[in-house]
Amino acid sequence: MSIASSPSSAGRAGSPSSAPSPSSAGSPTSPSPSSPNSQGGSPCPPASPFPALRRAALTTLQVNLGYRCNQACSHCHVNAGPSRTESLDAANVALIPAVLQARGLACLDLTGGAPELHPQFRQLVRQARALGVEVIDRCNLTILQEPGQEDLASFLAEQGVRVVASLPCYLPENVDRQRGSGVFERSIDALRQLNRLGYGQAGSALELDLVFNPQGPVLPPPQQQLELDYRRVLAEQHGVVFNRLLALANMPIQRFAEALRLRGELETYTDLLRRQHRPTNLPAVMCRSLVSVDWRGFLYDCDFNQQLGLPLAEPRQLRDLLRWDPAGEAIQVGDHCFGCTAGGGSSCGGALNS
Repeated sequence: MSIASSPSSAGRAGSPSSAPSPSSAGSPTSPSPSSPNSQGGSPCPPASPFPALRRAALTTLQVNLGYRCNQACSHCHVNAGPSRTESLDAANVALIPAVLQARGLACLDLTGGAPELHPQFRQLVRQARALGVEVIDRCNLTILQEPGQEDLASFLAEQGVRVVASLPCYLPENVDRQRGSGVFERSIDALRQLNRLGYGQAGSALELDLVFNPQGPVLPPPQQQLELDYRRVLAEQHGVVFNRLLALANMPIQRFAEALRLRGELETYTDLLRRQHRPTNLPAVMCRSLVSVDWRGFLYDCDFNQQLGLPLAEPRQLRDLLRWDPAGEAIQVGDHCFGCTAGGGSSCGGALNS
């Protein structure tokens, strides 16, 4: 599938996925929206607002390089796709290494869209790695097979980039329904390519993590057990290995929220998230140690706030981080934040609690 290929019906808000969760293949069963307390914990009363939060020390700069993508997935919370043109400009890209140094940050987390399609992606990766900063590439896997990207996997390996790859299920029919026809096989081919380069292999420093998203308005199954299922199926059926599975909840915003709204399920899902809120997840939520940068260079507490247009309490831009330390600042919260604290919790690094 070329960059200009039309997105499949699985990527349109009007064609929500009805695929079963991986539980249909023997993995843990996701809780039903009709049983909101099925994952335990103290339910949050429906009228309770999300608790106030403040920032801890900043460790990670997450940068959305733009919304252009070679796919248009039904669960995508940024509405990315082949026709999107938004892209971080050269002036802001040039600021990123300076910000990493000024704040002494440990990690640069690159996302999109497909971040690899940004014309300065590789230059930015080289600069960050030269500073000793960990680089995460949030990769959709099929990008490795696009015209002009044939050497991308080798580049990522040479630079020691950690690959966090989206594979929302180990069943072909579920992945293709959510992400487009043929995407599962192309994803498996890409994973094998990464494995051949050393990614995910025992004793290798090249890290390959996979990302699971539920197929519908349910919480992810317990991450630890689901990872065992992924390992078994991918190894036995496809000869694929990886380091960790990250189980993420679908946030009720953008394309996914619209799909739920059309099916009359949005209120039920948001009520599930609220009732499954666990206060014990609050110390580990990603917004306490991460700042999100949008394609215009504006700062947000997280990628989800970015998509909802909720800037920092005091609006700031990337260049402000050269002199400003956000530690201790109040975090902008709302009802969508229950998506990060429900059940086992959810963040860019997977579940917050087993």
